[in-house]
Amino acid sequence: MRHALPLLLLLLWLPPARAAEPLVADLTSHFVAITTGFTGANVVLFGATDGPGDVIVVVRGPNRDAVVRRKSKVAGIWVNTRQVTFTGVPSYYAVYSTRPLDDVMPAAARALHDIGLANLRFDAVEKKRSPEEVADFRAALVRERRQEALYVDAVGGFNFFSGALFHLALGFPANVPTGNYTVQIFLVREGRVVGGQTSPLYISQAGVDAVVNDFARRRALIYGVLAVIGAALAGWLSSLPFRHA
Repeated sequence: MRHALPLLLLLLWLPPARAAEPLVADLTSHFVAITTGFTGANVVLFGATDGPGDVIVVVRGPNRDAVVRRKSKVAGIWVNTRQVTFTGVPSYYAVYSTRPLDDVMPAAARALHDIGLANLRFDAVEKKRSPEEVADFRAALVRERRQEALYVDAVGGFNFFSGALFHLALGFPANVPTGNYTVQIFLVREGRVVGGQTSPLYISQAGVDAVVNDFARRRALIYGVLAVIGAALAGWLSSLPFRHA
């Protein structure tokens, strides 16, 4: 029951009007720092409901463009022959549910709330591609992101206490993109959303890595020159033992 203590303190802190809502939830931390040696992180979501129901949690990272390329064999060499660029693609997307989504909400309701990998909305830049070809490239993009653990659909993982209090560990991989995230929590009964809440989450580089990354972004030319000089110096130093051999 040690995990329930932070939630009980949270509920005591909430104003009475908030506590009377069907769903109340919050994160243990709204910031994830990526430092040297970062191997991933967990952020715990605590919540409470006013009665029975299914809970769905959707974590969405910042939207970015994504290019999907397809290789073909030309003259015995594999080269990129086709590509599709998508805009507004979530760099990270995870959905957690107490039960399989098909058992919790009908397809139309999930589409309305953008719940599930099948309901991700992003557009292809190339307008000359056929709908079937775009769908094929879209499926390849989702499949690749799932392999990289950047797209997740998980059933279970919720821990309930006294039937109404719950917590869920949100896991982020080592390659998680930086930026502003949103964590949406839905309370569903009989296929309808009866309560919802959105919490912000920010993932950012910290420490020396953040300084170097910021310098590389703001002073790209200078950073490139220094990188070349550093590589040349490292090569020269590594050759010294052989010169005296």
